[in-house]
Amino acid sequence: MTTSKAATKTRRDFLILTAGVMGTVGTAGFVWPFINSLRPAADTRAMSTTEVNLSPIGVGQALTVMWQGKPVFIRHRTEEEIINVRNDDLNLLIDPEQDEVRFKENPQWLVVVGICTHLGCVPLGQKSTDVRGDYNGWFCPCHGSHYDVSGRIRKGPAPFNLEVPKYVFLEDMVLRIG
Repeated sequence: MTTSKAATKTRRDFLILTAGVMGTVGTAGFVWPFINSLRPAADTRAMSTTEVNLSPIGVGQALTVMWQGKPVFIRHRTEEEIINVRNDDLNLLIDPEQDEVRFKENPQWLVVVGICTHLGCVPLGQKSTDVRGDYNGWFCPCHGSHYDVSGRIRKGPAPFNLEVPKYVFLEDMVLRIG
């Protein structure tokens, strides 16, 4: 009878071990697709950075590029525009932020995400024929927000300045966003 108990114990241990391994494999097979679905898609990873050649943009001109499905406004600011926004009284701003903090590396190049911080509309002001608002920057026609040439909210319902994306100058006239 002891031999039978030993054989039963060995068989039970084998069945428990086999069931545990099968359960682990089954759980991994179920969980892996879920974890894999949380990774960014290949098209999203491809759009994670955008390189822009700035040489065709003259002083006072602007360009719109797409980055991660969002419009990015790039403006070649004039010296007068830079001086004016740097002399603004920060106490009069809705979201006070110095121009020097927003654009440290090359102040003549303004780079902002072109989405109004109120409800996500795309402001006007990139074309020379567009309405640019009271501060010669951008005007959001949806609810009347006015941004200055630094992308700071000056008037209207928008609570925050236009976002400055992460960017770096690879060369004097080549910019990488993202």
